[in-house]
Amino acid sequence: MLFTDKLRAAQARANSWLCVGLDTDIAKIPAALRERDDAVVAFNRAIVEATGDVVCAYKPNLAFYLARGRAGMDALADTVAAIPRDIPVILDAKFGDIESSSQGYARFAFEVLGVDAVTVSPYLGADALAPFLAYEGRAIFVLAHTSNPSAQALQDAVVDGEPLYVRVARMAAALDGKAEAGLVVGATFPNQLRNVRQANPAAVFLIPGIGAQGGSLEETVAFGANAAGVGPVINASRSILYASGGDDYADAARAAAIKMRDEINLKRKT
Repeated sequence: MLFTDKLRAAQARANSWLCVGLDTDIAKIPAALRERDDAVVAFNRAIVEATGDVVCAYKPNLAFYLARGRAGMDALADTVAAIPRDIPVILDAKFGDIESSSQGYARFAFEVLGVDAVTVSPYLGADALAPFLAYEGRAIFVLAHTSNPSAQALQDAVVDGEPLYVRVARMAAALDGKAEAGLVVGATFPNQLRNVRQANPAAVFLIPGIGAQGGSLEETVAFGANAAGVGPVINASRSILYASGGDDYADAARAAAIKMRDEINLKRKT
């Protein structure tokens, strides 16, 4: 099954373009869980169980697990294993290195962890992305224009008459391999999001910046879907994970996820 097919099915089943980012910080989870050896996994599993019918994907961020060393890597593997296989899992790692190194990153993500997609940096060029594209049924999301405040400093630089982020969008469209190439485009820069869609009508978008970062939901919905009608993967992390710091954290996360999904769907209708 193509990644796009799996994503499309998940979006239809949940009537949702929402992705929950599992960027779990042990210092922010409920105090009652922190003393457990499996605190992060227990928290993540409860979030997945509470939101699994509301989302189209989950996106764990590698940094939050690396920060905890061996225990964190075990927690990441257990978290991925706890997600139902019919829901796509995107590992947010922003990989990108020379080809031999990228082979190792790709093997870790797709063979060891078994995720469906990864985020990658285009800075080293197409040969650095080739090892990820060798995996049939998987996907990469190439960083085009990110959601952080200083993204424009480099990503909007003009190269041969066009912004670098537009050049990246065109590069992604030309990538060849067994895996599919989508794009990361932040909701906090709506004009750039619109320009990326114009430059690459076919790509599936992974869109961070909604929720705690305050990105434009209207622009995200208007320009997020690709030419084939596959919706974007609209990510929210903190606003859902930490909707409550009490024992009702899972119920609160579910309520926050439903609220955001419904807000997205309202924009889709209007």
